[in-house]
Amino acid sequence: MKYQVHQEGGFRFIDEGKGENLLLLHGLFGALSNWDGVIDGFSDRFRVLIPVLPIYELPPRKAGLEALLAFLEEFLAFKDLKNLTLLGNSLGGHIGLLYTLKNPENVQRLVLTGSSGLFENSMGGSFPKRGSYDYIAERVAYTFYDPKVATKELIDEVFETTSSIAKCMSIVGIAKSAQRHNLARELDRIKVPTLLVWGLNDTITPPYVGHEFHRLIEGSELHFIDKCCHAPMMEHPQKFNAILEQFLAKHPLLEWA
Repeated sequence: MKYQVHQEGGFRFIDEGKGENLLLLHGLFGALSNWDGVIDGFSDRFRVLIPVLPIYELPPRKAGLEALLAFLEEFLAFKDLKNLTLLGNSLGGHIGLLYTLKNPENVQRLVLTGSSGLFENSMGGSFPKRGSYDYIAERVAYTFYDPKVATKELIDEVFETTSSIAKCMSIVGIAKSAQRHNLARELDRIKVPTLLVWGLNDTITPPYVGHEFHRLIEGSELHFIDKCCHAPMMEHPQKFNAILEQFLAKHPLLEWA
């Protein structure tokens, strides 16, 4: 991690740059470093914030989307963040959708990439097996078109997480909560400008999921990136940033705080 992680009020987060607020939300097995390309590309003129979601800290009985949404609301209130451009990958997109539906006045633009909320294959169709490094390496590589993106550092990070019984239970609880909480009937209430960026080779939330989000969110804009799986901002950061740049320019904010 090349950016400073701040610790305030019981929260851990990255806070880089000044300007309009870009709030980034990572996925179930994601990390702050997943968004390095966006920080690099936008922190010279935007304020980029990434909270560490307490996915592994939640008690197994409370591990679910409601607890993560409550955490996000508490973080934003603590930092007094408003007029957000909210970006979410995978589970982070799902949480972002829930926040936008509940707090539409505070979200100015929404960006989803490989988002859950309609359909997703958890860990490529199975839950984590504790203690098997080869299994974890295979599952992490499954989320990328080019397996080389699944560096040893990234695999080690996921393996360390899944070596804990309590953390595995939390992961399974959150994954099942996401699968239960289908948003198909609620997406017509999303009225903010919405950008959808999907990997054309996504195996977790396949391309038809991107098309379905596009159909259900009126006025949304859908882009596919070829030779790309579940995390476009990691596999093709320059292409992702170019699409995001055009979208932000197309939908300027009247004010920000």
